[in-house]
Amino acid sequence: MHPQILIRPAVPADYDAIARITRESYLAAGYFESADHPYMRQVQDVEERAAKATIWVAERAGQVVGSVTLAVAGEPYADIARSDELEFRMLVVDPAVQRSGAGKAMIEAIIEHARSLPGIRAVALTTGVSWESAHGLYRKTGFRRVPERDWLVPGTDIKLLVYRQDVGPT
Repeated sequence: MHPQILIRPAVPADYDAIARITRESYLAAGYFESADHPYMRQVQDVEERAAKATIWVAERAGQVVGSVTLAVAGEPYADIARSDELEFRMLVVDPAVQRSGAGKAMIEAIIEHARSLPGIRAVALTTGVSWESAHGLYRKTGFRRVPERDWLVPGTDIKLLVYRQDVGPT
């Protein structure tokens, strides 16, 4: 049994922990070699992100152990969301507690939240080709690949994969 995981909106007191967990999980997974990479600097600017998107945290025993960013079509942090989709990005769990249920708890909360939003019929996300552990989590929580929506990071040959899950009436 996992200790209780609370999913809640981020508050400014969480921003340092969110930046640290984002940095450490991306570096541990080998996505970037350095925390000084321009994209890494961007994802660590949690205050700026929070001004433009919804950020949630996963908390266990008073400690922030994970974070995720939510967006709908037309918002600055929406990369792929269609008008009837809730998109999530930057799902990260502290490498010290990965595989402890925090990622799954965040995804389940996102799906539940999407069901409560008027006009939202699906949840969508983008992930990297090499992020195998994430792919397994998405498949286990009911997501399906949508290869026709895969895309490249602008200005690179880095392919990103799209997953989607229907959550509401079609």
